[in-house]
This record gives sequence, structure tokens and C-alpha cells, in this order.
Amino acid sequence: MNGNWLLRGRDGRLSVYQLSGESVRCRAERACGGPWTEPRQVGGDQRLHPVLAVGQGLDGYAHLVSWRPTAKGESGLVHSTHFRPRLAALDWAPIGHPDKKGDRAGTPAVAVDAQGRAHVFVRNNDGGVSLLAQKEKGGWEPWRDLKGKEVQDGLAAVTQESGRVDLYAATPAGILYWHQEEPGAQPVLQEALEAPVRPGTLHALATSPESTTVFYTDTSGDLCTWRPGSAPATLLASAGPGPVAAVRCDLDGHDCTLLAQRSASGRVAFAAYPTELESAGAWWTESGPLLPLDATVALATDEDDRVVAATLSPSTGQLLLTRRKDEPGLALQAWRQM
Repeated sequence: MNGNWLLRGRDGRLSVYQLSGESVRCRAERACGGPWTEPRQVGGDQRLHPVLAVGQGLDGYAHLVSWRPTAKGESGLVHSTHFRPRLAALDWAPIGHPDKKGDRAGTPAVAVDAQGRAHVFVRNNDGGVSLLAQKEKGGWEPWRDLKGKEVQDGLAAVTQESGRVDLYAATPAGILYWHQEEPGAQPVLQEALEAPVRPGTLHALATSPESTTVFYTDTSGDLCTWRPGSAPATLLASAGPGPVAAVRCDLDGHDCTLLAQRSASGRVAFAAYPTELESAGAWWTESGPLLPLDATVALATDEDDRVVAATLSPSTGQLLLTRRKDEPGLALQAWRQM
């Protein structure tokens, strides 16, 4: 999985996307805070590899990308759009391969610009990054080579509040940063950070009208942040081995960034701090039951702008969810199985 699998749709209802064997399934709230639908298959009956990237535009539409087998030893990317959580998604449509043909390359990442155009990024077989972008009036632009060297899997794509697209990629030397200078333009490699980054730990978030922040774990185990144009900052020791989930939210009238991560103890750990003010410090507080080893964590806000946290285990299909209580601080309701 790459991207946030817990989304708030344009109708205000939450939905989750999960891999299930050779398919993708979706569940959605029947009403805000109410019961959930049973899992439904997304995109038709095509057989998929166990890979999924998810991105969402300002219009609330979800864009899904996966790899499918096309011939012996070969694969191609497919794309689907899901307009509303309780409606059927569009069928999977083939969108090609960054190297024209071959087996799976990297895990894709998806960001959606202000015009609703999906941008699909994937590590190519040359070790760089390729981009496929939708046209505003339908169809796709040609594949573009964004360059890069020794790019590792686990790209982090994100849309600025301005609607322009950013991309972060880890390499053995640190982090590469691409930025879209104008709407519809090809993102350009602008900056490189030298840092000891653990592969597979990048997560990016829009944190102001003109900037995004990437979260990563360094090789010493610290959770760090970086905004291009500034120096990286060490926030706190990571709670566990995987990437963090992050969401901006209002906590008692303050613009805060809330982080969640599956901790080494097997529970969910939360930390919050004033957005873009890492110097204020943060600390972890654990919550909820012990989780399966493969459980992942996601964060969102509901139609009442309350923080929602969810965990999902691919092996068991177990979905657990909690919401912030209507009281000061970050008090959470009891975790419930959906």
C-alpha cells in the first residue's frame, strides 16, 4: 500500500481500501459515525498483483493504481477512479509501463492536482522516476522520465494546498525532491537532502499554502522532518519500524500535525505538535489493543472535522477505528471493530 487508505469522500463519509488476494476491496460508512458496508471489490474482475497506490483530489475523488499481470514475466499498470465511496468504482483501465514493457517496476505513488488530474509516479528499471499524468479533458500524457539515481521503493507523492504536486524519493545518499512549478507542468528535480534514511519510511503532508513536509526515519531510529529550502529536524524517536501516518487538524484552536505509528509494543502510538514548529517537541502516547504484525495505521478527519484513526490488518481483514472525543485535548473514544 502506498498513500492514505482511509479517506473522507465528497459526501463526508469515510472509506477504506484494502488489498485482498488478487483484488482491491472498499468499505464505507453508511452514515457519518454509523455502521460500515461489507467489503466490495473495486474496479471489476481483473487479476491484480498485491500492490495498491491511492491518491485523492480536492473534489474528493479517489484515484487507485495497481499492477496487473499481462503475460508471462510481464506486467502493466492499471488505474481506476472512485467518485463516491458507496458507488461502484470505474473499471480498471490499463495505463502502460514506464519502461514500455517488462515485469513490475516500483510501487506506484499517486497525487492529484487542483484540476483533478492524477499524477502517477513509479520507480523505473533504470533506478530513476517516471511520471504519467492525466490530461485535463481526458486521456493521459506520454510517460516522462524525471531522472534520479538509485531511487529506492516507497515514493511519497503529495499535493500542496496550492494544488501543485510534490514528490519525495529516498536514495542511499538521502532524499530527492521534485516540485511542479506551474499547474500542469512536469515536476522538476529541485533539491537533494543528504541524510541517512531508512528505506520505506517516507510520508509527505501539505503543511502550509506553499510547502510540504516529508517525514522519515533515519538509520539511528529517530523520526525526522524536512521541508525543502530548510534544514531537516529531528522530532522524536520513532515508535516503530514503519512509516508514520500524519494529518493536520485543529486541536483546541491550534493548527497541529497529528502523527500515528504502529509501535514496537504492537499498539498505536500518537504524537502531536504545532504544524511546522518541530522545535516545540512531541511525545508518543499509546492507545488501543495489540495489533497483528501486518497491521497498518491511517489518519483522517470526518465531516465534523474530528480526527479519526484506523488500523487495518491484511491477513485478518480486521478494521479497528476510533474518533476524538468532543472534549479538550486528544482524548479518543474506545476502539471499535467495524
